[in-house]
Amino acid sequence: MRFRHPDGSTVHLAYCTNVHPAETLDGVLAQLRDHCEPVRRRLGRDRLGIGLWLARDAARSLMTDLAALRALRAEIDRRGLEVVTLNGFPYEGFGAQEVKYRVYQPDWTRPERLAHTTDLARLLAALLPDDITAGSVSTLPIAWRTPFDARAAETARTALTTLAERLDALEELTGKSVRIGLEPEPGCTIETTTDAIAPLAAVSSPRIGVCLDTCHLATSFEDPHTALDALGSAGIPVVKAQLSAALHAEHPHLPEVRAALAAYAEPRFLHQTRTRTAAGLRGTDDLPEAVAGRSLPDGAPWRAHFHVPLHAPPAPPLTSTLPVLRTTLALLVGGPHPRTHHLEVETYTWQALPADRRPRTRARLADGIAAELTLARDLLTDLGLKELP
Repeated sequence: MRFRHPDGSTVHLAYCTNVHPAETLDGVLAQLRDHCEPVRRRLGRDRLGIGLWLARDAARSLMTDLAALRALRAEIDRRGLEVVTLNGFPYEGFGAQEVKYRVYQPDWTRPERLAHTTDLARLLAALLPDDITAGSVSTLPIAWRTPFDARAAETARTALTTLAERLDALEELTGKSVRIGLEPEPGCTIETTTDAIAPLAAVSSPRIGVCLDTCHLATSFEDPHTALDALGSAGIPVVKAQLSAALHAEHPHLPEVRAALAAYAEPRFLHQTRTRTAAGLRGTDDLPEAVAGRSLPDGAPWRAHFHVPLHAPPAPPLTSTLPVLRTTLALLVGGPHPRTHHLEVETYTWQALPADRRPRTRARLADGIAAELTLARDLLTDLGLKELP
């Protein structure tokens, strides 16, 4: 979906296909047919943006078979879809029964991560619509926080610098500009936007910036104004933003609140949980640790890294951090000029929701994704953007 900003530039809205994980090229093609096109039809649009997730095996297949790459581009066009952004965070196995810490491997200290991200940038340059010259790829925020030392930090910096050089060369060759956004996430070496400033300043390339995920921002109790002001002052670009909402518990000391949270403590994904104290931010690596014990103070609200559907907040006594998304979106695109042109709805946890809130059919899932995109569209038009055909 495309929107015209009052300044005349185009803002893109997509939804991320990591909600339909597929490891192979055949799986990606099936996603387009079984999920993405039905969502577009529900929205009544001729064109729908998707934030494509290409796992390692799918990406390698496309890199080694140019005919397959051309066929994928043709299939995207045929189904009324377009791709201006890729989700390069998960490397493989995102559809496994247990993902947890595996999603952070390989990290930016490993050559596989540089190779894969380079592949994604080259593929995106070939997949961009003919009238679009700028694309984005989101990636993990360097590494999980442990084990990580100064040598690892230097290895990662060198890899990102090499990537920036490759992106420069890609634009010279193709005329397409692809930028990479490190995505701050709780528990990682870059947990917050503040954490991102020094590593990105060390790389010092306009090709490398941040992917601002509003669920992660909220989980870490970051103030959107402060976060974006700091990035702007440091000259760090917001390459893309992921529109998502975290799980919020206002009174975690109450038994009924703990019971409600426990329904979201599932075995597949990691749900880092945070609270603010007088001494600073406190947290656990996963929601089960928080609800089952006394490791986390419960005198103030908790937030958990669980991407809940934007249009369907949890039942009381829980809520979502949709207000943080609203505030952040207004700061990103509600001003005289957009601070990013790539927006992506990223609720990948539909099948990890409590059983009574989980979509049971493809049709119900498509309904839910279309409803999320409708909410996001309405937020954008309320900010003065005009939806384009």
